[in-house]
Amino acid sequence: MSPEVEDPTTDQAEDVEPVGHVRIVYLGPVAPHWEVQSDYGDPEIIDAFRDRALARLVLLPPHDPQFRRNRERVVRDAERERLVLEWDLGFPEEPSTE
Repeated sequence: MSPEVEDPTTDQAEDVEPVGHVRIVYLGPVAPHWEVQSDYGDPEIIDAFRDRALARLVLLPPHDPQFRRNRERVVRDAERERLVLEWDLGFPEEPSTE
């Protein structure tokens, strides 16, 4: 019998301190649509995240159906990088039904 090994993915995400903060702001219908701002965190991590997020969002306004899928990818990326993510779409969002 092998010794029991704890699963490293269980409940650790809640115990880890964030390493930075990012706010994604919708600028309006004229390109560029998005700006990524940061209040704190390692500039290298923030800049790398900014590049990836803008690559996913660059041509998508919030009402585009592709925006929803790409937004979820940006959210998962922020979680992996341990960044606090905030969205400012310029209008109140509908509550999530998930």
